[in-house]
Amino acid sequence: MGTSLQHHGAETSPPPVCRFAPSTTGPAHLGTLAAALLCWLDARSRGARLLLRLEDLDPDRCRPEHARSLLDDFTWLGLDWDEILAQRTLAAQHEAALDHLEARGALYPCDATREALRAIGRRAPDGGFAYDNRSRERPLPPGGWRACHEPIRVALPAGTFRPFDEGGLDLAQEPALAFGDPVVRRRDGAIAYQLAVVVDDAASGVTRIVRGRDIAPSTATQAALQTLLGLPAPVYRHHLLLLEARGGKLAKTHLAPRGAALGLSAPRLCGQLAACVGLLPAPEDCTPTDLLRTFDWQRVTTIDRVVRWQDGQLDATPADP
Repeated sequence: MGTSLQHHGAETSPPPVCRFAPSTTGPAHLGTLAAALLCWLDARSRGARLLLRLEDLDPDRCRPEHARSLLDDFTWLGLDWDEILAQRTLAAQHEAALDHLEARGALYPCDATREALRAIGRRAPDGGFAYDNRSRERPLPPGGWRACHEPIRVALPAGTFRPFDEGGLDLAQEPALAFGDPVVRRRDGAIAYQLAVVVDDAASGVTRIVRGRDIAPSTATQAALQTLLGLPAPVYRHHLLLLEARGGKLAKTHLAPRGAALGLSAPRLCGQLAACVGLLPAPEDCTPTDLLRTFDWQRVTTIDRVVRWQDGQLDATPADP
């Protein structure tokens, strides 16, 4: 007769899995480092596994030297990762997702140009132009999506999606109307962002996503794709953005942090970033590990900051509402 083994004590849940996923289209800037720091602090404060995913699917803009530069910048600041992975290594999962969507009859070719979307004239929640789903009835060519030489879109399910944002941001949206069906494979064959991000997160078992508020309008579209693909929904937290003086989000060409241009040590810049986002009352030299001891999202400002360099100091002021 076999022995029955019983487990005594409370069941333990697996640790959360978090990720930071910068695109490899240029070097890090202050916004990149602030976002990486907040993601790192969130993950390390809760004992989560933390993945760095280098998004490198855009053949026109992504470069290996930018990937190396990002890694150097994160190491310089004092951030570490439990796993580092290049997005292009998930190609098999991307293709399997397209096969799944094709089997559901959800894919269709669409040759609508940006000019055509502007002519429609309907603004999407992110400020761009929405697509009116005009080509939904077009079939894929014989041979399916692999034989298609046009951009491919996916027909999103109708209805409102309500992803959960831990910071209280309202993400409810009917993405099939608000944005229209997204492109999932580009004309050049590259997998488009909206599909790649949900497939990649599921492939790595990501359960928690901390990212900038600029991505928030896309979250319902990603929730719709998760539903189509039968993938689990992570918990989201969208944080403030660092803006340039003219009001736009910092880009790869704005305020690159490392090197002689700024002349700051990593602890000096870390302290200035921490003060900028509200984790310190005033700048002081510190490391990410120092900040971890008292990290709390309640201390992080929810108001975007306009940043400028002035006399070797990072000047951050609240953005206009």
